[in-house]
Amino acid sequence: MRAPDDARPSHGAVRGAEGDGGLDGPLLPLRAVREHRLAPAERNIWPVTLAPVRQLLDEGLELGQITVLTGDNGAGKSTLVEAIAGAYGLNPEGGGTGAMHATRTTESPLSEHLQLVRGAGAPKSGFFLRAETMHSLFTYYEEIGVGGMMHERSHGESFLELVAERSRIRGLWLLDEPESALSLPGCLALLGLLRDLVENGSQILLSTHSPVLAALPGAELYEVGEWGLRRTDYDDLTLVRTWRSFLDAPQRFLRHLD
Repeated sequence: MRAPDDARPSHGAVRGAEGDGGLDGPLLPLRAVREHRLAPAERNIWPVTLAPVRQLLDEGLELGQITVLTGDNGAGKSTLVEAIAGAYGLNPEGGGTGAMHATRTTESPLSEHLQLVRGAGAPKSGFFLRAETMHSLFTYYEEIGVGGMMHERSHGESFLELVAERSRIRGLWLLDEPESALSLPGCLALLGLLRDLVENGSQILLSTHSPVLAALPGAELYEVGEWGLRRTDYDDLTLVRTWRSFLDAPQRFLRHLD
């Protein structure tokens, strides 16, 4: 069995598959995603019934050095991140380019319809941190003797230690709702780790419900919803406006509990 995070270099765009680049050239930072030439996705079958997925297949998505996706539950954020991770060659259950653990396959076939476009000189390595499958990833690492006894730490501590330990990987980092394990100080600590990754040449794609993580300096922010994907300023994010409104007057949101 090969080591889980072999040091293959990352960066670029995501687009549909009918183009001819694939993963051979460097990513930009990753640029765009579109329909894959091998098998056009049927538009009446999930997840293509989701507006953000259709937009991705039709128009592609230009990823910046840091791209953050926000939106309600079920909007399609995790589906997009998972598919880009799969198209990049990462394990859909998390880990680096060599991680080989698997439990139960639940991911959509969307990754088969995506093509990543690299910029010149971009590395090919990367890491996928996915909150809902971290238990199986930690178990896998323990079984192959990598990363220490992560199950012995708190959920948040193990998240942060994993990112810090894997920060030697320069490439595409994808994080799906990492705030599920983190307190406010933990989110701030993660922001520091992500900033260091970017300064060392990595590219970040993050989906989140956290207004703290959405404040990652330099991030291009997208709201994901029934409209598809739309660029939004931080102060205009529904996520930010709703949290500010709740913290200003919690009882307005809690009346139905009385």
